[in-house]
Amino acid sequence: MSSGQGLVVAVDGPGGSGKSTVARELARRLGLRYLDTGAMYRALTQLALEQRIDIEDAAAVGELSERAVISVGVDPEAPTIAVDGARVDAEIRTRAVTNAVSAIAAVAAVRGRLVAQQRQIIEAAGAVGGIVVEGRDIGSVVAPDAAIKVFLTASTEVRALRRSRQLGEKGVDDVARTLAELDRRDVLDSTRAADPLAVPDGAIVLDSTTMGVPEVVEAVLRHCGQSTAAGQSAPVGQSTNAVS
Repeated sequence: MSSGQGLVVAVDGPGGSGKSTVARELARRLGLRYLDTGAMYRALTQLALEQRIDIEDAAAVGELSERAVISVGVDPEAPTIAVDGARVDAEIRTRAVTNAVSAIAAVAAVRGRLVAQQRQIIEAAGAVGGIVVEGRDIGSVVAPDAAIKVFLTASTEVRALRRSRQLGEKGVDDVARTLAELDRRDVLDSTRAADPLAVPDGAIVLDSTTMGVPEVVEAVLRHCGQSTAAGQSAPVGQSTNAVS
């Protein structure tokens, strides 16, 4: 995806692989905007739960996606997410939303609506240098022509530990519960009919099980430099704090 003359970096991977932290740091280092597509699906999930809509009712969920207005802030220093004008940054990170989001994200109508919006955001970012986009189908569906494609992975045990820490949980039982939930979500995300989680063609695969964030970021930056030198990507733009 050309995104005007901007650089598009696609970062995909399962939950707990570190893609959010890595993608935000990449955006900061490259002077690009940042889009968390998962937050958009989470925002719709939060709305569905709030309105007591059956998340297994594809028609009802699809209708909800047609009328909900999801707004995304793309400043990597302070990304934001709002539904119908109300900020939901904290609400979308609860365990309830995490456990329900795969069902929402599997609805074809939802994916069609949000992918279209994501592509508009990516295109608009081209005017200010480009964007780092993270999710589960960026390099394969949302931006298949992205100059840089990264697929982050890690062992399920490490991902569960990371996710539990994010939730403020430290007990062995908490981690075991999170591990089971991640296994379930991995299956749902990788086997859904619409845009399943998969390693995109041309992506570099990084296993972050034993890597820290700085190591992963440096590995991706080296790849960015190699691709730029080979003429596969446009020059990186200047950093911006503007949010759209």
